[in-house]
Amino acid sequence: MDIINQLLLSFENLHLLGYWVAFFFAMIETTIGIGFFIPGSTIILIMGALAARGNFDIGDLIFFAAFGAVIGDNINYYIGRKFGSKIFEKGFWFIKPKHIEKAHLFLDIHGSKSIFLGRFIPSIKELVPLVAGTVKMKKLQFTIWNILGAIGWSLLWILPGYFFTQSLDTAKTWLSRAGFFILLFVLFLIIFYIIKNFIIKSGKQFFLFLTSIWKSFKLAIRQNTDIQKYLTKHQKFFTFLTNRFDKSKFSGRTLTFLFLSFVYILFLLGGSMESLIKSEIITDVDIRVVNLILLFRDSELIKFFMSVTALGMFKTILLITTSSIFILWIIKKRTYIIPLLTTIVGSTIFAYLAKIFFHRPRTEFSVYLEKSFSFPSAHTAIAVALYGFLAYIIIRECNSWRIKVNTFFTTLLFIILIGFSRIYLGVHYVSDVWGGYLLGTLWLIIGISINQYLFSKKIIKEEKITKKLKIYSYSIIFFTILSSVFLTLSFRPPLTIKNAITQNPTLNNVFEIFTSEQLRYTETLAGQRQEPISLVIIAKSEQDFLTIFDNASWQLADIIDLNNTYKLVQTALFKKPYETAPMTPSFWNAKTNDFGFEKASTTNNVRQRHHARFWKTAYTTTEGYLIYLGTASFDEGIKWGITHRISPDIDTERELLFTDLQNTNMIEYFSKEKTVDPILGKNFVGDQFFTDGNLYLIKLKTTK
Repeated sequence: MDIINQLLLSFENLHLLGYWVAFFFAMIETTIGIGFFIPGSTIILIMGALAARGNFDIGDLIFFAAFGAVIGDNINYYIGRKFGSKIFEKGFWFIKPKHIEKAHLFLDIHGSKSIFLGRFIPSIKELVPLVAGTVKMKKLQFTIWNILGAIGWSLLWILPGYFFTQSLDTAKTWLSRAGFFILLFVLFLIIFYIIKNFIIKSGKQFFLFLTSIWKSFKLAIRQNTDIQKYLTKHQKFFTFLTNRFDKSKFSGRTLTFLFLSFVYILFLLGGSMESLIKSEIITDVDIRVVNLILLFRDSELIKFFMSVTALGMFKTILLITTSSIFILWIIKKRTYIIPLLTTIVGSTIFAYLAKIFFHRPRTEFSVYLEKSFSFPSAHTAIAVALYGFLAYIIIRECNSWRIKVNTFFTTLLFIILIGFSRIYLGVHYVSDVWGGYLLGTLWLIIGISINQYLFSKKIIKEEKITKKLKIYSYSIIFFTILSSVFLTLSFRPPLTIKNAITQNPTLNNVFEIFTSEQLRYTETLAGQRQEPISLVIIAKSEQDFLTIFDNASWQLADIIDLNNTYKLVQTALFKKPYETAPMTPSFWNAKTNDFGFEKASTTNNVRQRHHARFWKTAYTTTEGYLIYLGTASFDEGIKWGITHRISPDIDTERELLFTDLQNTNMIEYFSKEKTVDPILGKNFVGDQFFTDGNLYLIKLKTTK
C-alpha cells in the first residue's frame, strides 16, 4: 500500500501519462487473480478528485477508465472461453471452485444483465466475465452489457471524487440552501419513481379497465332505441365519425388523436404568446421566479446544471442526431430518418424565428451570457423534438411494457431537467421554457404523424439485422455516450461578471420610491397585492440598520437550508423555541426580501412569533442614506403543517416593532404617514389581514 500511496502522490505530475495509469488500473481491476489485490476503484476515485483540481480532464479520464474496464473484462471473458472448464474443476491460484460456483449462480439468476450488475459487486466483478466466457455467452450480448457496466463503473468511481473535491467547503454546500434545494429535488425524484413503478405494475390493467368501461358504454348507447333512430337519421355524419376512430387506418384513430393533440398544444402556445405580448400574469411570475431562484444559487449546483443544459446545446444535439441517423441507416430502420430530421430542423428553425419576432431580452441575472433572444427556449424545444422522437422510436419498436414505460419516464425526466437548468442558470424565464416545450411538442407531433403515415404506406421495406450490424450500432452508441459525457462535463462558458460598484439613484423625497400604486404593497409570486408596506427605514449604512434591530431584541432569521429546515420542523413539531427560525420569502417589486427579523412571543415556541421582512432598495436619499422597506406581522400558529398562519391585525405588529425600535434611542426622526386606504385583504396562503393604511418613516442616527 505504501508503494501505491507513493504512486498516487506522483499522479499530479503525470499529465498525459496519468490517463494511461487510469486505463491500466481500470483494466486490472477485474483481471482474474490481480484485481483482488490492486485497489483499482480507490485509485480511480482519487484520480477523479485530482481531476477536480485541474490535473486531468474529467471527460478524458472517464473515457480511459471505461476503455480499460472493457479491456479487463474481455481478458477475463476470453480466458473463460479457453480455460474455463479447467478453472471450474481445479480453481486458479487462490480462486476456489466454490467462488466460481457463486459467480455462476449469480449469472444464472440475472442472465446477461449480470455482466452489468456484477461490475458493482466486490468478489463477483472479477469472476462474472470469466464464467460468461466459460458458458460461451454470445459475444454480442457480453459486449453490450460489458460496455454499459464499464461506463457505469467509471462514472460511479470518478464523479464522486470529482464533485466532492470541487471545493474545500463541499460539506457546507450540502447543508446550505443548495442542500435544501437538493432535498426538494430528491423528493421530486421519489414521487416520479413511485408514479413510474405504479404504471409499470398496474398501468396495463388500468388501461384495460378503462377500455372495458368504454366498450360497455358504447354497447349501452347502441342498444338504446332512441339513439338508434338518431343514428339512422344522421347516418352520414356518424359514419364519418366512426371512420375517424378506425384503428386499422392511419386516417382513422391515429390521425384523429394526433390532430387533436396538435390543436390543443397550438392553443396553449398561442395563449402563452398572447400573455407575453400583453405582459399578463405569466410575465409577472417570470420575474419573481428568477429572483426566487437566486436564493438557491450555488457554485456546485451551477456546475451540475451547466452539464445538464449542455444536453440541449448545438454540439450535443448534432452529435446525437448524426449518430441516430447512422444507427437507423445501419439497422435498416430508415423510415424514421426523414421524420426525425423534420422534427429537429422544424423545431430549430421555428424557435429562432420566434426569438427574432418576439425580441425578448434575456434575464438580468444570467450565470453566463447567451447571445440570442429569450423567447422561446431553443434548448427545450430541440430537447423535446430530439429526445422525444428517439423515445418514440424505442417505444414503437419495443414489445416490453416495462421498457416502454421506463423509456417514457427517463426521457421526460431528461427534458424536465434541461428546462429547469435554463431557469436555474438564469438564461431563460419560466415562460420561455414553457414556450420551448410547447413548440418542440408541436414538431414532435408533426414528426410522429409523418412517420405513422410512412409506415401505413409501407414505403420502405424493413430488413433483418445481422449480428455484425448490431455490433456496429452498439459501438456507435458507446462512443456517442462517451462523447456526450465529454461535451457536457467540458461545457464551462465564461461566467457573467457583474460590476459590484454601482451608483444608486437618489431621491429628494423618500416617498418618490412609490412610482406606482403596486410598489406600495408586497406581492405574491403571481404579482397580486398582499400587505402594504408599513415601515420605511433610512440608514447611513447597513450596519446601522442591522444594529437597531439587534438592540431592539429582534433577531436576524436564519437562511432557508437543509439543516435549518430540519431544525424548524423538529421545533414546530415539539413546540420548542427557535428564535431565529427561517421565514418563507415574500416579494416586493418582484424581489424576494433581503432580511427577515423575528422576536419570540410569550409562548416561546416556533409556532408563534413576531416577524418582519425588509427589502433593501436600489435608492438613496440626497444625504446618502440607504432606503429599506418592510412589513410586520404575527405568526399565531401552523397552517397545513408547512407554513405559518398570520394574525389578521397587522397594525398591532407594526406598532410593536416601532415601539421596540424607538426604545433603542437610535431613531433620529420619525413620522406616521398614510400611503394607502384602509384595506381588508389576503396574503399568498389565503390568511386575511386588515390595516388602516399607515406606515412609519424612520430615520436612524449615524453610529459612526
